[in-house]
Amino acid sequence: MAEPKREQEQDQEEQERVISMDGGEQASDSGLPLSSEATLATELSKELVRLRAEKDELLQTLVQRQADFENFRKRIERDRHEEGRRGVERLLTDLIPVLDAFDRALKAHAADPAYEEYGKGVILIRKQLWDAMSRHGLERINAAGKVFDPHVHQAIERAESIEHPDGFILDVFQDGYLFHGRVLRPAIVRVVVHPVEN
Repeated sequence: MAEPKREQEQDQEEQERVISMDGGEQASDSGLPLSSEATLATELSKELVRLRAEKDELLQTLVQRQADFENFRKRIERDRHEEGRRGVERLLTDLIPVLDAFDRALKAHAADPAYEEYGKGVILIRKQLWDAMSRHGLERINAAGKVFDPHVHQAIERAESIEHPDGFILDVFQDGYLFHGRVLRPAIVRVVVHPVEN
């Protein structure tokens, strides 16, 4: 009796196969109708195109974010460097009067032999201070014997003369200083002007 039951089941499966084929759709190797496979292939193709577009968009976003981050890093580094320079500039500006005080002390006792040894010590200390300041970018404005430049010199006195060209700097009352090409303090000078002929 078990055998007729099995035969009945096989007959039923064959009938179902025939019915699915009679519906006009042919079965493929996978058991799915061919039109379903074509639809599935089309949908997978569309999904592949969408995923590739999404990948390209994400890749562009990543490249843009990396460029933005690199620009941010460079800006932060530049700002940090500039802040350091501003700090050094403020310190040098505060130390310039100390350098002036050393110069005045040396000039005040230059001719006195009693201060000769003392003067040598002051000169050494002043030189150490100047070397430290110049290592950080401080430069003296050499104004003596030059033509007046309003960007780096400040004239507080004029002297009439025809022996020198107009605008020639006769005397420097106070040295001026530059820090990386920027004027920290202009040189205070006396300038030659030619007399006006009547």
